[in-house]
Amino acid sequence: MSETLSGRQIEIVWPDLGITVTAELDDRNPALADALWESLPYQSLQGHALVAGEHLYHVAPIHALLHTPASHKIADRREAPDGTVFCSALQHLGIKYGELTEPMPAAPVGQIRSQDIPALLKAGQAVWEAVYSTKKQMLVEVRRAGQAGGHRIPRLTATDTGADQLIRDIHTETERIWLSEPVELADMHRGWIPSGAGTHDTVLPTLLFVNGETRPLGYAAYGGLIRGAVGDMPTDSLRQMARLLVGVPAEFLGYCGLEKLWAFTERFLSCLDRIDRDDFLAVTQHMALYINCLGGWNLHLFPWDATDSLRRQRVPS
Repeated sequence: MSETLSGRQIEIVWPDLGITVTAELDDRNPALADALWESLPYQSLQGHALVAGEHLYHVAPIHALLHTPASHKIADRREAPDGTVFCSALQHLGIKYGELTEPMPAAPVGQIRSQDIPALLKAGQAVWEAVYSTKKQMLVEVRRAGQAGGHRIPRLTATDTGADQLIRDIHTETERIWLSEPVELADMHRGWIPSGAGTHDTVLPTLLFVNGETRPLGYAAYGGLIRGAVGDMPTDSLRQMARLLVGVPAEFLGYCGLEKLWAFTERFLSCLDRIDRDDFLAVTQHMALYINCLGGWNLHLFPWDATDSLRRQRVPS
């Protein structure tokens, strides 16, 4: 570690809300905390949990989050104090700000200062309104406390010329859509779907299927391939698993309108037999970040209030 964890504070800023909170990184997961610290500053589209409860999260441009193991996990994040900051293998930085309903283990890296919890709650409520109904794009900036902000997406390299050019193109596209809604997703959500996807001119089913395919493709398929590569899975097995996992969903997403994703996937599959493990890892990390970025935008753009009248019912006691 370049610095001790003690005294390492980060600021999480929502410029549109005029809200800044400060968190101190701790030693529960030093490798994850280091990965976060070394990535700063960056900006991202702020998201909100749609199933789990009062939880903020965003995609962080940190390749290491996909494969760095947690040394400590809270067994049930519902029991974590409000203001707990988490890093996850889904490439997220998350903050619990209230009641959660999903019982799952989570890797904490720090804690929001107690005096900033009221501001955090205000931010959480505003972001929920933006994600669920208004669709106002809320950006978040994460920076070292007391230092200037900014943004960057790190670019990896490959020794194979074709693989390196693919990485360059994925990186360029990721930068293009990181803070601005992807045109193809925005068109899809407005009902403009060139392929005609959507039986009897419906749009909502197509949006639902796109969301259902994009998230596991980034989180599970590419995330799993990356962890397999870091964990010494044989290279031939990695190639075979890549062919089994990523082609079909990417082709479907291309049909629905994510044509760049399908084109990148075709190029990745075409170079599989000639790239080594390091190049495989570099390409898949960039594919994961790109797809997770698409997933974040899709979650923001999705018309979650379309069935606002349908509400979860309390089970009689």
